[in-house]
Amino acid sequence: MNDRQVALITGSATGVGAATALQLAQRGWNVVVNYSRSEQEAQATAAECRAAGADVLLLQADVAHDADCRRLVAQTHGRWGRIDALVNNAGISVFGEDAKWDALDAEVFHRIIGVNTIGSFQMVRAAVPHLKAAGGSIVNVSSVAGALGIGSSIPYIASKGAVNSMTLHLARTLAPEIRVNAVCPGYITSRWFARGIGQEGADKALKAYEGAVPLGRASTPEDVAEAIVWLVAGARTVTGELLMLDGGTHLGGAPKRR
Repeated sequence: MNDRQVALITGSATGVGAATALQLAQRGWNVVVNYSRSEQEAQATAAECRAAGADVLLLQADVAHDADCRRLVAQTHGRWGRIDALVNNAGISVFGEDAKWDALDAEVFHRIIGVNTIGSFQMVRAAVPHLKAAGGSIVNVSSVAGALGIGSSIPYIASKGAVNSMTLHLARTLAPEIRVNAVCPGYITSRWFARGIGQEGADKALKAYEGAVPLGRASTPEDVAEAIVWLVAGARTVTGELLMLDGGTHLGGAPKRR
């Protein structure tokens, strides 16, 4: 059996997933870099992880499809004979004002919940036997949206609220063999917002966010990855935690600036 620990990270071509894969590679882990469409970026992330000393498996899959989830897990276990951590990072959204009800049809809901919520469950279901054997852990990448009811769109908020509830349930039912936690970021300085609302809109949203939250700053992908890595590689007595990485958004607003 492979002596290095193994992490399967969905949606890890760019952003938080890529940063998590690289940080785990730097800590001596082997990693799966998964992508749905961003093959070129995934290749670059895989190359960085290999340069850090990791053995890397690069796999295309859409987690909304159960067969893809099962294949991801089977190929990971087939490569190394173990899975020590699952990071459910793959996620999608739409961006729109709440008043634009007509844009939020059933197809939009199904697709977002299919990836963000059902996809996470399908990955857990496929990976649990191997995670139990390893005494491993699961980290679901959720959002402050799911905890506070704010975010890019109602389908996204609903999907992340479901992820948070599922995290609590799984933490109970999979203990003591598997720890299950979630991270709930606020604004992240990745290309996510720029792709959704354009660079100008993303810049305005970032400025407004940093002016409104107590800490006065947004998270970088590396910030979120640090928390994920801690939950994966340390935090031996932490399970069922919804870790807020939101600059203090959940506190209700920034103090007066001096």
